[in-house]
Amino acid sequence: MKLDAKSTIETGKAILGIELGSTRIKAVLIDQENKPIAQGSHTWENQLVDGLWTYSIEAIWSGLQDCYADLRSNIKNLYGDVEIENLAAIGVSAMMHGYMPFNEKEEILVPFRTWRNTNTGRAAAALSELFVYNIPLRWSISHLYQAILDNEAHVKDIKFLTTLAGYVHWQITGEKVLGIGDASGMLPIDPTTHNYSAEMVAKFDNLIAPKEYSWKLEDILPKVLSAGENAGVLTPEGSKMLDASGHLKAGIPVCPPEGDAGTGMVATNAVKQRTGNVSAGTSSFSMIVLEKELSKPYEMIDMVTTPDGSPVAMVHCNNCTSDLNAWVNLFKEYQELLGIPVNMDEIYSKLYNIALTGDTDCGGLLSYNYISGEPVTGLAEGRPLFVRSANDKFNLANFMRTHLYASVGVLKIGNDILFNEEKIKVDRITGHGGLFRTKGVGQRILAAAINSPISVMETAGEGGAWGIALLGSYLVNNEKKQSLADFLDESVFVGDAGIEVSPSPEDVAGFNTYIENYKAGLPIEEAAVKFK
Repeated sequence: MKLDAKSTIETGKAILGIELGSTRIKAVLIDQENKPIAQGSHTWENQLVDGLWTYSIEAIWSGLQDCYADLRSNIKNLYGDVEIENLAAIGVSAMMHGYMPFNEKEEILVPFRTWRNTNTGRAAAALSELFVYNIPLRWSISHLYQAILDNEAHVKDIKFLTTLAGYVHWQITGEKVLGIGDASGMLPIDPTTHNYSAEMVAKFDNLIAPKEYSWKLEDILPKVLSAGENAGVLTPEGSKMLDASGHLKAGIPVCPPEGDAGTGMVATNAVKQRTGNVSAGTSSFSMIVLEKELSKPYEMIDMVTTPDGSPVAMVHCNNCTSDLNAWVNLFKEYQELLGIPVNMDEIYSKLYNIALTGDTDCGGLLSYNYISGEPVTGLAEGRPLFVRSANDKFNLANFMRTHLYASVGVLKIGNDILFNEEKIKVDRITGHGGLFRTKGVGQRILAAAINSPISVMETAGEGGAWGIALLGSYLVNNEKKQSLADFLDESVFVGDAGIEVSPSPEDVAGFNTYIENYKAGLPIEEAAVKFK
């Protein structure tokens, strides 16, 4: 029997998904048909402390509690006097990778080092050579080895190393586990064992043996779990850490914690081979689920997995819409200066749509949107830059178009390797994230960038919090013992492939011209060498 939303909450049949993103912590409550029935959110920002990007432990928990309180408040506004006391399941997701080391007393040894940090170049290069496998700067193993290379005193005291999702899950369940997708951003996963690569673990232990630490690598990493596996239950202490009001009861099953890349794949129904998705917000990444491994390692392509362990080629870019948003806020300030009421959705809509009337090559204008360092193009630090010559066509349409192009420019560089050199085949690519909120615009820009049809679903705005809620549903509602892909097809999306936009030849040619100018003008010589 289908229950209405209020009854679903009252009877404890709802499922909660929480995702700690770069700029927002978001909670989504879904019903028995896997549809969102309530949301809550909390806005936060990373801090640059001693040259490293971080979020404090206090900010994590105050943010989670505020997000949950906002969810409770929104439920009361929507459905009257109803309280969350029990749930069918909970899932926790967060921005992938990074570095959270803890000692024997469960104290964090250094501030959380996020995916955004690019100080791990020496470590990533050495490990890539050692493993014969591309190890990105932001992966946990890169952070760990860089701390060793820098002779950081805390390393000898490490008892547990995890990601942000793994940390929150551990604190609310007591379980030191990690979903396979997020784990694949700590250390490469063996596709046959669905565990960390034993060969690479052994190589790493041998590499650091002269240091004579008391730990071995496998001792300090979280246990790897695939989607649908038992990952523990909410403890009484954990329930208080989420719900300061004290209504939420312990004992609720919690699914394996995942990274935002994995939940993005779930939220866009892109866990099947020959499907893919692009997430475009503060950072951007594309995920293409492969039929087989790539022919060789590529510096710009990370090999990770779906939440159920299939190999995925990931192009991750540290920068996407932050610089674009900063320019849009400048227009907002101008509008306020004129005394005109501000509606941000309207500002975005008008500026994004005017961009489509500009020259397909942006009239010669260029934007480098690097708020932070960008490993794909070899920049260690952020230096946002807008460039034009006296003869370029400098107007509003071209100005906005170049910033939209820049938001997916680095993504195009990585995907050109997959499609042009590895000849990867895809049946469907789905877009989600802030870039796609203005209907049709981000979709058309991305289609031109990677010369592929792009679908956007109505649920694209729900994002990773909905994706991790769906993994919670897969944990407790998969009575047929289906694969994750089949469960999503039959129980969630039921034939919904979204609205598709195909690239026009003119847009593709214009973007290609833009990207050639972009690569030729990269601000540092070392980056330009990569593309010769």
